[in-house]
Parts: sequence; C-alpha cells; structure tokens
Amino acid sequence: MQKINLLEEIVVVQRDALLQAFTSFKEFGITYRGDIVYEPFGHDDILIFQSTKVSKSSTVAPHKNLTIEQMLGREYRVVEEQDSALIKASGAWQQIIQINQKRADYDDTSADGIGEFSDDELESIGWHCAEFNISYRELVDVLEEQCDVTLLCIEQEEPYQFSGLGFIHNKDSARSILYKYCRDRAEKAIEEDSDLDKDGLEAAEFFNLTVPSDRD
Repeated sequence: MQKINLLEEIVVVQRDALLQAFTSFKEFGITYRGDIVYEPFGHDDILIFQSTKVSKSSTVAPHKNLTIEQMLGREYRVVEEQDSALIKASGAWQQIIQINQKRADYDDTSADGIGEFSDDELESIGWHCAEFNISYRELVDVLEEQCDVTLLCIEQEEPYQFSGLGFIHNKDSARSILYKYCRDRAEKAIEEDSDLDKDGLEAAEFFNLTVPSDRD
C-alpha cells in the first residue's frame, strides 16, 4: 500500500503546464503526483484539484492577473518558484473527497467506517463473507497489506484523526486474494459451527464450500 497523507505531502507542479491548463478552456485536474490531466479522468487519476470548465465564449481571459493560489482557491496554500508551484492541499480535503469519491474503490471518510466496495465483484465477496462475521474493515486491512493500493488520506496522531479514500490498481489480483482469504475464514467457521441459516448456506455456496448434511 502507498499512503498519501495530505497533511504531510507537498505536491510539486510544473508552473507553465499549470498556467497553460488554466487558460485551455478545458476541465483538468492535478494529481497527487503533480501531473496535469484532462477530462475524461481515469481510475488512477487521483486528484488533489479539479477545475471547472470555462466557456470559450467568454471575452475575458480566465484567471487573468491572478496568482496560482488564487486560481486554485483559498483552501490551498501555494509557494511559487521560478519553474514550479509547491501546493499544500490538506485544507481542501472535503473538496478532494468530492472530486475523487466516484473513482475510489472504498470510502473511509465517515464516522460509520467502510460499508461497501464500488467494484461489484469485491462487493459480492464482502456481502457474502459478512455471514461469517468478517467485516469490511478486516477486508480492507487484507487489501492494503497484500495488494497494490493507494490510500489518499489525512491522518494525524494527536488528537487522532483519519479520513481516507482507497484506490485498488489491480482488481483481478485483489479479487483473487480477497476471495481466498474469505473462503479460508468461512471454511474454518463452518468447521466450528455448521448450523447455518438460509443466508449462511447461500454464502457457503458462494465460496464453493460444502456444509455437512448431518447438522443437529
């Protein structure tokens, strides 16, 4: 897992490329790596800023005579150098959640914790393994330990605060790893207690497990 803690990160962007993007009349974004990307954005375009589209019919040059900090907005802090703009984006975290949420594979930004995966196959695994008391938090711990995951977050120690979005970069591998993990856990649970209800039997079938027929 790669953790991008925006409370600690400074995003470095090429100044000329950023100014060109602002005057392009196109919707664009700045990734956490400092790259300028244009719409349509891909799954791996994890953004710390997204522009709004400017109409070509406008007679005023967009953002004319503004500093880069003013162009980005008051939530951002910027130091401009000769060739680069150094951006501190943690103040825009709520905005960053909104622009990335639809591409994230799981959302850990609320007090309720993680409640689903956006990928249908991962969500199906998560749904069925709940019958064996396996939580989404446990599944995400497995993914973050064993898979290629980027966690975009803000995290501080004292007082502890965490909010994050997870992006899985190899879905096939993640599905395989998570399925095997849940199947092993479910198999052990059935060995300890094979008295399953209808939903439990359905979950066992999903994980291709045989439930003893001589249950009392």
